[in-house]
Amino acid sequence: MHPFRAAVEAGDHDALEALLAEGVVFTSPVVFKPYPGKAITAAILRGAGRVFQDFRYVREISDAGGRDHAFVFQATVDGREVHGCDFLHLDEDGLIDEFTVMVRPLSGAQALAAAMGAQFERIAAEALEAEAQQAASAQQAGA
Repeated sequence: MHPFRAAVEAGDHDALEALLAEGVVFTSPVVFKPYPGKAITAAILRGAGRVFQDFRYVREISDAGGRDHAFVFQATVDGREVHGCDFLHLDEDGLIDEFTVMVRPLSGAQALAAAMGAQFERIAAEALEAEAQQAASAQQAGA
C-alpha cells in the first residue's frame, strides 16, 4: 500500500502533509484555478477529511516508474454518493508535487462543492497559520 493511501486511511494528517512537496499544486474537482503550495493543499485535504463520510479507497493504480498513482475512492457527502479518483505525481524526491481530484456524478460533485465551500474560510485560515509558522521557523533557522 502506498504511504499516501495509508496516511489517508489512518486519518494521519501529519504523515499526509509530510508527503507533500513545498511546491505541490492541488487541482480541485469543483474549482477552476489550481491551488499552489503545501500549506493550502494540506488545509484542503484536512477540509476534505471533514466533509467526506464513509470514505474508502477501492483501487490503487501505479505506473511502472512509480511516479504516477491513481487512487479510486467512494464516499458520501451530505447524503450524496461520490465516486472519484486522486491522481498523484511524485517528484524526484518521492514527494507529491501534483495532486488532482476528479469526482462524479454531478450531484455528488455539487454536494462536495457546497460542503467544501462552507469549509473554505477555515481552510484559508489554517493555510495562513501554517505559512506563518513556516516563515517563523525559517527565520529562526537563519538567525
